Amino acid sequence: MRALVVRKDEGTGETFAAVEDIDDGQLPDGDVTVDVEYSTVNYKDGLCLGAGGGLVRAYPHVPGIDFAGTISHTENTSFRVGDKVILTGWRVGENRWGGYAEKARVKSEWLVPVPDGLTTRHAMAVGTAGFTSMLAIMALENHGLKPGCGPVLVTGAAGGVGSISVSLLAARGYDVAVVTGRPEAADYLRDLGASQIIAREEMCEVVKRPLEGETWQGCIDAVGGAMLARILGQMKTRGSVAAVGLAGGANLSASIIPFLLRGVNLLGIDSVMQPMDTRIQAWTRIAQDISLDTLEEMIDMASLSDLPQLGSDILMGKVKGRVVIDLAR
Repeated sequence: MRALVVRKDEGTGETFAAVEDIDDGQLPDGDVTVDVEYSTVNYKDGLCLGAGGGLVRAYPHVPGIDFAGTISHTENTSFRVGDKVILTGWRVGENRWGGYAEKARVKSEWLVPVPDGLTTRHAMAVGTAGFTSMLAIMALENHGLKPGCGPVLVTGAAGGVGSISVSLLAARGYDVAVVTGRPEAADYLRDLGASQIIAREEMCEVVKRPLEGETWQGCIDAVGGAMLARILGQMKTRGSVAAVGLAGGANLSASIIPFLLRGVNLLGIDSVMQPMDTRIQAWTRIAQDISLDTLEEMIDMASLSDLPQLGSDILMGKVKGRVVIDLAR
């Protein structure tokens, strides 16, 4: 079978990735084997395709933190050969081989059935990014987010999580404002449902006041760092921010005043180790809420051989929307 394999030169420490033919006997242990049809490209994949970012434990390594496909072998009676399934998270593609191969062997308890209304291609157009987006929306709504109660801000909006977040929020009737450092993406974001485009530079301005005007009832933040610190001071009373990424930095130098005087909530979103009932709920909501026509507008198709360049591009913020890897290409 074909796989995108990352190898490491033990002498220099350098890594290199290339498509290889490997034996499926090299796959890790697991009670289910999946014929992978589609995978996608996430920020973590970019790290694993390069130096590893501390995520990869052993080489050679097959990255790919998510995939969708058809079960070809199962030792678990909860699944049958021919079932369509999705995998996201569980450190697959990080500390064990992932979806950048024509077959994957995993634990059955990590798999989610593809919900009615989605194909395996649609599932990976959504992927980890869209799964994370829905987890963020669910967390915000559990903390009081409602359509008609003020705008919802999405940062890093042209990326994968941001694009799906804008689409899902708009489909549910929210007024969506976005922050982007790519002015050329403005029309793309409006087509997804954004009503207000804010330049990244504007939101990165440092202000000394711990509180600004109450502007956002909620926020899905993929940036972190100084931008997140400023957004906290712009939240409405009892508004919530769902933190999903750190493209702008892992450190947060923020005042505690928004939490004390406005009751602002900062919600951490972990998509990797979510329990199965939450996963099923999120994927069911995605299938119900996502506009497949809008989803198609986000997709660029690619092959295994495109991945080394795509991994570099996503780390540099050059990937817009969703890149779906077709294992048949």
